[in-house]
Amino acid sequence: MEIDGYQMPEELYYEKNHYWVRGEGDLLVMGMDDFAQKLAGDIVFVKMPFAGKKLKTGKKFAQVESGKWLGKIYAPLDGELVEGNEALEADPSLINQDCYGAGWMYKIKPDDMGDVEKLIHGNEAITKWLKADIEKYKED
Repeated sequence: MEIDGYQMPEELYYEKNHYWVRGEGDLLVMGMDDFAQKLAGDIVFVKMPFAGKKLKTGKKFAQVESGKWLGKIYAPLDGELVEGNEALEADPSLINQDCYGAGWMYKIKPDDMGDVEKLIHGNEAITKWLKADIEKYKED
């Protein structure tokens, strides 16, 4: 769905810092949402932590950089990092080009797949959250 010029697929689950997850078998694929990648500008670097890294909900586990911004990436839920998108090491701009497809960032094996239900999901919740953040980050 489109909200004020941002593409926010309704079937995805969102973490409050503008990262999305979607189920893929017993894994979750994670990436940066359209709002975050547009706000950040051209992505120039993505840190790829080692596979097997334990993740704790809300704790920083990686970083992403654009020409004007250094961002922290927080775990959307408890689990284990299984894989990073190595294509981003060669071309981090894939996030800007296709944040929900080729620009995915990480694959996570959650400790409890049910924890995904604690994330922001559904038309109404996504719209309310995004509109509040658009207002919060609006340039004066």
